[in-house]
Amino acid sequence: MKGILERFEGDYAVIEIDGMMKDILRAQVSPDACAGDVMEWNGKQWVTDPVATASRTRSIQKLMDDVWND
Repeated sequence: MKGILERFEGDYAVIEIDGMMKDILRAQVSPDACAGDVMEWNGKQWVTDPVATASRTRSIQKLMDDVWND
């Protein structure tokens, strides 16, 4: 299962999973995670997927470049 880490709120991380926002206990999220990271459930904890995060970041940057260059 994968999701996007939206933000932290107190003891919770808000992760978008299949288009739905889910409140996940912060203790179940890798401590190095940042907002915008692609997260993957490994059966015990939500961990950052660095390859998917980098790909998502590049896609978003390309979209922004296309908008500003038009």
